[in-house]
Amino acid sequence: MKWFFGLFVISGFCSILYEVIWLRSAVAQFGVTTPIVSLVLSAFMIGLGLGSYAAGCIVRRYGERPRFSALRLYAFTELLIGISATMVPLQFSWGREALLRLVHGMSFSSWAYFFPAGIWIAATLVPWCACMGATFPFAMSAIRRMSSADGRRSFSYLYLANVLGAFTGATVPLLLIELLGFHRTLLVGAGFNLLLAACAFCLSLSASNPDILRSADEAPAQPPGVRRAGDQRLLWLLFGTGLTSMGAEVVWVRIYTPSLGTVVYAFAAILATYLVGTYSGSRLYRRTSRTSTLDSSGLWLGFGVSVLFAFLTADPRVPLPGILRSILGIAPFACLAGFITPMILDRFSAGDPDRAGSAYAINIAGCVVGPLLAGFLLLPLLGERLALCLFAVPWLIAGLRMRRVPFLLSGTRTATAFSLIVVVVSIACTLWAKGYEEQFASRWVRRDSTATVVATGEGMGKRLLVNGVGMTHLSPITKMMAHLPLAFLSRPPQKALVVCFGMGTSELAMLSWGIDSTAVELVPSVPLAVTFFHPKANEVLRSPHAHIVVDDGRAFLERSSEQYDVITTDPPPPVEAAGSSLLYSKEFYAIAKRHLREGGILQEWFPGGDVPMTASVARALSESFPYVRAFPSVEGWGIHFLASISPIPSRSADELAARMPPGAALNMTEWGPAPSAAEQFQMLLGHELSVSSMIQEDAAIPALRDDRPTNEYFLFRRLSDPAFDKRAWQMLWGH
Repeated sequence: MKWFFGLFVISGFCSILYEVIWLRSAVAQFGVTTPIVSLVLSAFMIGLGLGSYAAGCIVRRYGERPRFSALRLYAFTELLIGISATMVPLQFSWGREALLRLVHGMSFSSWAYFFPAGIWIAATLVPWCACMGATFPFAMSAIRRMSSADGRRSFSYLYLANVLGAFTGATVPLLLIELLGFHRTLLVGAGFNLLLAACAFCLSLSASNPDILRSADEAPAQPPGVRRAGDQRLLWLLFGTGLTSMGAEVVWVRIYTPSLGTVVYAFAAILATYLVGTYSGSRLYRRTSRTSTLDSSGLWLGFGVSVLFAFLTADPRVPLPGILRSILGIAPFACLAGFITPMILDRFSAGDPDRAGSAYAINIAGCVVGPLLAGFLLLPLLGERLALCLFAVPWLIAGLRMRRVPFLLSGTRTATAFSLIVVVVSIACTLWAKGYEEQFASRWVRRDSTATVVATGEGMGKRLLVNGVGMTHLSPITKMMAHLPLAFLSRPPQKALVVCFGMGTSELAMLSWGIDSTAVELVPSVPLAVTFFHPKANEVLRSPHAHIVVDDGRAFLERSSEQYDVITTDPPPPVEAAGSSLLYSKEFYAIAKRHLREGGILQEWFPGGDVPMTASVARALSESFPYVRAFPSVEGWGIHFLASISPIPSRSADELAARMPPGAALNMTEWGPAPSAAEQFQMLLGHELSVSSMIQEDAAIPALRDDRPTNEYFLFRRLSDPAFDKRAWQMLWGH
């Protein structure tokens, strides 16, 4: 049994490692959009479910044959999983090339693109993930034949090991990626899978000894195909726990982002907290009596109430560090889910691999439906608070209907009254708690399937927040992102592109030149807030020169054939934000170069970071473009990088100002800080930065690439930095 525990710990580690990197690979190829993320996660879970069900059928049909070896089938699936590590990114790359040819000229934000993308993603992931799902039934079949231990709870034994491995897979790869990059980290995972295959095959050789095989009479499993009373109820419970767990996880990410931030370590903290809680609950179940009941009202009331903890701990009025908020809000629910799920599966399967495979597939079906329900219906229509209430209500009702009452209470009426009080108080506390957007007196709020968007503030203090993270504020910097590259052009501009719409300031600055300008924004609700920041913006944006597209900026460029005089990018802050490297990498610059007209300029806004991060971005630009210049902002922080295939002219501040149309000059000086365009340009030109000096400050750091996102994975680097201080810890673990 210890062999199987070890095998499933490593298998769980590899599965989560692959899920994290495959998701990143998919969004890099198909776009950082909510539908793409949903398609990837759904395909992953569907593959697990189908594999579990199919493996159970195989065991039922062939398991009693003398030459059948479930352990060798397990070894073969681990071998295939190891192969998938490197095949999936290649298949995603092939799919991108096929889609670029297929969707040429199609609306870039239409579902007509997501349909073929979803077909390719599913065709890529489902077969490989089915191998992962098949491991449970095959291992259970091997345990039933080999082990002298009672196999009736073998699923929970393997589940416990798998969750422990998943926890390491959610944390350790973050360090490996920083040191090795995505591709080499995948090779590490593949190596572990090949080791698992070899170990399982060698174990099968020793297991072929008839002295250690159990006879069919000794096997305690339920005869195949036998249905018992209550089976349908158990399957519904499994579906419901999977739906609630994964649906609540979508809500957690939304409500804890304001306190944890958007760095990859914040998402890892949420996942790790959930997995530690699940492991604790599963371990508690393994230590309890085998007569643990599902009919306790306290169990289901506790499960329902624990769903609501998250919103209470996320209340900004509660003075807690971000990481502690997530632990208190997630761990109780995860612990109960880890206790309940393997208990139901053990009860249903009684050690039978076929029944376990079918039941686990039902649980995974709930895991597929939950995120889709939460992301595309509950959150946009009802918000985070009511979404959690809806996830909790079925379990609270189930607790009220259970016959068995908490052991401290005597009498049915007393127990019922107590249960009702628990339900009412829990829902009342959730309704009393405040979401992060409710702390702002003056605000504009809109929710969609991607994010909760808040516009708040007055005058020049207006801010844009997406999922509680400040994206931008009214600033002359965002105007300069458009005016600076346009003024440096060697000819009058005709067409421009703004990647990241934000408040719309850069797009309005582009349009002030009287040219065609397209702005691409990832979050659908963000462009709707533009009149909160610029009351007269709609008059300008209704112009035939203005075009707003809801899409991933990089994916938009890949599928577009348009040429631009200027492309300006303003990646979402902070610079360490998950996914932001896709707009700072050499691969992105290669795409952008193809869309620049002769003499065209790319403006890359870099808000600033540590020395290695700055050097990595500067090196990526220098290796991608022959001509790169850098200027500080008018507010003294951040860097405007200008990059071009052609020489960037050397012009004085007066020359740059003279090239501006009157409307553009008026737009540029609207918020200062200098009264004239020439004086504002001089604030930049007089302090031009040396790109080569930035690179030399950390000459060993590689150029930022998709495979090595230096800005996103930085823990080792920060820990070894003498300047690593309290502020850095606050950024990592919440503020």
